Amino acid sequence: MKIVIIKYNAGNIESVNNALQRLGVKAEITGDHEKIKTADKVIFPGVGEASTTMAYLKKEGLDSLIPELKQPVLGICLGLQLMCSYSEENDTTCLGIFDEQVKRFVPEPGMEFVTKVPHMGWNNITNLKSEIFDSSLEQQFVYFVHSYYAAVGEHTAAVCKYINPFSAALHRDNFYATQFHPEKSGTVGARILENFLKI
Repeated sequence: MKIVIIKYNAGNIESVNNALQRLGVKAEITGDHEKIKTADKVIFPGVGEASTTMAYLKKEGLDSLIPELKQPVLGICLGLQLMCSYSEENDTTCLGIFDEQVKRFVPEPGMEFVTKVPHMGWNNITNLKSEIFDSSLEQQFVYFVHSYYAAVGEHTAAVCKYINPFSAALHRDNFYATQFHPEKSGTVGARILENFLKI
């Protein structure tokens, strides 16, 4: 099985690769269009800022390539946000794979020291509705680091609550995405990556 991790100007690519290696899976990190198109599975990770990352994707032609992929694709963190239609982060038009808008967390007045932004740390996921999850993962804890979120909507595949309920995962057709970091979520995250690779 040929696994590709899309190489672009966003972080956590190596940590995703290391997580796959722990599963005994060898992946290629590349921005080459032909290698991405012919892979069996594609992972689109990301840690960074939406507008500069979208500018890079456009410069490299990846903005038109990624939405046209036919094999299973997994977006992670910023990858999920960029797969949505729009992000409030610097007023950014994104890839439009999921018809969702990404918004910044806004703590309730007087709660700024209780519910800090970014949302950082372990939180549980519920209402699981995708092949990347199985019933044993309901209510399990995974690791988040983010200031922006996609609301609960048509393509929500898992829900988390921080300030308000949000999409911890999205799924549409061959596109899957997690707001949390499976590569940093211990055995639970490893199980999710394994489930994705089995699709």
